[in-house]
Amino acid sequence: MNSRSSEVRRNPFVHELKFTLTEKIKIGLMSVTVFPVRLLLVSFFMLLAWPFAFTASLGRSEFVIEPQSWWRRFIDLCLRAIMRAMWFCGGFHWIKVKGQRAAPSEVPILTVAPHSSYFDAIPVTMTMCSIVAKLESRSVPVWGTLISYIRPVFVFRSDQSSRRKTVEEIKRRAQSGGKWPQIMIFPEGTCTNRSGLILFKAGAFIPGLPVQPVVLRYPNKLDTITWTWQGPGAFKILWLTLCQLHNPVEIEYLPIYTPSNKEKENPALFASNVRKIMAKALDVPLTDLSFDDREIILSQGPLGIYDYRSLLEFNQLVHCLGLRAGTTDKVLEEQVRRARKLHRERLGLEDFAQFLNLPVTDTLTQVHSLFNEHGDGQIDIRHYLIALSTVHRPSKSVETLKMAFKMYESEENGQVLQEELATILEIMLGVKEVELSRLFLALGRHDTGKITYDELHHFIEEHPHIVHDCLDFKDGPHRFHISQPNSCNGQSHKKDD
Repeated sequence: MNSRSSEVRRNPFVHELKFTLTEKIKIGLMSVTVFPVRLLLVSFFMLLAWPFAFTASLGRSEFVIEPQSWWRRFIDLCLRAIMRAMWFCGGFHWIKVKGQRAAPSEVPILTVAPHSSYFDAIPVTMTMCSIVAKLESRSVPVWGTLISYIRPVFVFRSDQSSRRKTVEEIKRRAQSGGKWPQIMIFPEGTCTNRSGLILFKAGAFIPGLPVQPVVLRYPNKLDTITWTWQGPGAFKILWLTLCQLHNPVEIEYLPIYTPSNKEKENPALFASNVRKIMAKALDVPLTDLSFDDREIILSQGPLGIYDYRSLLEFNQLVHCLGLRAGTTDKVLEEQVRRARKLHRERLGLEDFAQFLNLPVTDTLTQVHSLFNEHGDGQIDIRHYLIALSTVHRPSKSVETLKMAFKMYESEENGQVLQEELATILEIMLGVKEVELSRLFLALGRHDTGKITYDELHHFIEEHPHIVHDCLDFKDGPHRFHISQPNSCNGQSHKKDD
């Protein structure tokens, strides 16, 4: 059974909070008594830390580590004490630490998981390790200065060259022999609800040096800690957490993991094996989803993805081919123009590779086979482009629909046939077969079996629940499906002894 089927039901990017009557009463009482005091004290200590961090950051180079003078060591001790007092005032009265943190000269990188909240800053402030942080965080008042103090590696997520430079900087620091502070990296790259470990990014593992896995636990009965993509917002999480009498935290330093020669050559394999060890320590499942999958899982709108599984598999493959990063609206428009010129001509594997300007590889062959519905080795390139547009902009389904109509519509009247629209929607929604009789009956087009984009778009605006109200789905395999799990590197994920 494909593991992704269970992941759709167990969405790591969603957090729902449900309160009992007793909990509601307790939160109400804490909100007017303890919460204001705690918020005031937390704010005070954060502001108190700012001048220390600002002073210690003056005159420092971003590329050279200076000797740790006595006054900088004094400031470091003061900041640790101030930040610990801040967490104490926030209800984190005692923090349980298991295991022993390795020295920077022995292990330059600490890999921490799961990443589920901004409260994950607790181990950072306790150790004053460097972190990988978004470039925008540097401009956040007060907090940005505190982050800058720990000499982070900044990354600008939307800039591919910035990501490459970030990896190079991590590698440079990791190979300094302990001169730079340890780098604490959250390899998941985003916050989840701790229901499982999503795929690790390779950045921490590219240097091929030993790492120390660190696991975090928040054994609260009521989980007010988790702050992820869908659920309570940042301030609500802060409010609810400060309304708890006590917020327990556990930090466990696992044994140092030294990579094998095979893992040094293959960072993805290295990351996968470390993830397995951390998942075992946490007693949570591995979830083969990544940061890049979150938009697909959380897609909304009138034509939001109905069943994610096949599209998640497709997204993984195009990501492996490097097509995901290079896809822009402009690139899609150009490919649509070229597809129209083909006049519905079907493409074999070699022609498909030429269309994408890629060599024929096992991964490309897998992508091609997804759309080989008739088993004749030929595909309709339009099907591929609809799927690519869907994973590229999952929350902009109307734009994908408009793009699809451009490829299918008649030049005379701009209409597409009912069966063509069914194909478009099957790919966009990720389903096997969609029945449009009710939709065309509601549109008054059941007698013609044809429709224009403007007619359908107008109907969607008036019926935002069109998928549930006007479409019927048949059970069975997905429109396209990968029978064998894909690996970008083709390597086994078994530990190399």
